[in-house]
Amino acid sequence: MLPKEPDEALSAQERRQSDRKKLIVGVSFEGGDATGIANTRDIGVGGLYIATNADLESGQEISMEMTFGGEDFNVKGVVAYVDAGQGVGVRFKDLTIENVTTLKRELELD
Repeated sequence: MLPKEPDEALSAQERRQSDRKKLIVGVSFEGGDATGIANTRDIGVGGLYIATNADLESGQEISMEMTFGGEDFNVKGVVAYVDAGQGVGVRFKDLTIENVTTLKRELELD
């Protein structure tokens, strides 16, 4: 369901196009003037939520590095929404088949 007004916020369920699993993983990120180390709150094949108070903006591209099962996982994303002072929802960008396979394996998704 799309919002009636451009400024009307979408709920998390309406924004998200894939299931997410609650999972805390350390993530290093960089985008614009913001860099940091934070934790994910949840993650799925489509994206993740990073708990951070970094100055990131909706639509901003970021690079992220994480480790799953001893393997480095580097991926780019776009900030989908910002919870000021709480964190950001990020939609993955340009995932490879290997990225998707790793995510599904680590998240135990079908």
